[in-house]
Amino acid sequence: MSAGASNRGDGLEVARLTADDAEGTRRFVEIVNAVTPEWPTSVEDIAWSDATYPGGARLLGRIDGRVVGAASVGRIYMYEATFERHWVGLHVLPDARRRGLGTRLWAAASGVSRAAGKTGHQTDVSEAQADGLAFLEHRGFTELERHKMLQLDLRGLAVPEVPRPPGVALTTLRDRPDLELGVYQVAVAAYPDIPSAEEPMVVGSAEEFLARDVRRDGVPADGFPIALDEATGEVVGWASLLFVPGSTTMAWHDMTAVHPAWRGRGVATALKLATIRWAIEHGLETLETGNDPENAPMRAVNARLGYHPIPDMLTMRGPLAPPEADGDPPA
Repeated sequence: MSAGASNRGDGLEVARLTADDAEGTRRFVEIVNAVTPEWPTSVEDIAWSDATYPGGARLLGRIDGRVVGAASVGRIYMYEATFERHWVGLHVLPDARRRGLGTRLWAAASGVSRAAGKTGHQTDVSEAQADGLAFLEHRGFTELERHKMLQLDLRGLAVPEVPRPPGVALTTLRDRPDLELGVYQVAVAAYPDIPSAEEPMVVGSAEEFLARDVRRDGVPADGFPIALDEATGEVVGWASLLFVPGSTTMAWHDMTAVHPAWRGRGVATALKLATIRWAIEHGLETLETGNDPENAPMRAVNARLGYHPIPDMLTMRGPLAPPEADGDPPA
């Protein structure tokens, strides 16, 4: 069942989902995937998120009893848990917009964030989502950063050869699960150099990193190439794919990371080609990735490999709704 329904007599209702509400979770997934097909979710993805990053909340919005909206709020994965802002996702079906439900969902999410001691929100929105972008800007959200999104159509694409850079050996996580700690150590060295906005990406503890980026369902171990220093056997780079929730034919390039001391030697290109090769051989049709505009080296790699632009993804940062607007379902 859902908890803490909030209805002010105007036909708008917001309710917080409880962990045992299977039907509500299913409806939540339907709304999110209908509104933002470029960033879908699934029941399984939600279960992973709740187990790995507990403490968030999901809300359903109704107009005259019909479920037409959804919201999520919680920790921003790439920042420390103490970061001052929460992530927020707001989704309302097109035919139900401009009735006030989006504002009500934002207000309820703000109440959850305020109770957790947060002072603002952050979210991503595709530049193709004109309504969503306008909604956020009208409420004081501004662009923090953008990612140049790219797509590679694998259908009919020849299986590429994977070059082996001098002094480098290639393996996979499936064949060498003992290299997990080495993968983490490369992340610790490489993530701080990844261009981002005001806040640097946080790798987190080895346990958190492995749960999020390595052992997660949807990250195929045999599609996780690892580059080794041939002389020492140490990990110098790696790349991973993450299946788009609910799909078996489309995946995101979750990360390509190369130790700073090994950059400029063709390691990133070899790793990227290894993931492309795996994807083609396993029947995938599409790969997507995104880079900060300042990440010139990786953008150059993607351009050489034939990726083509799709609408940018904008990270927006903004305030919580005013306290008097909260009306949020109680925790």
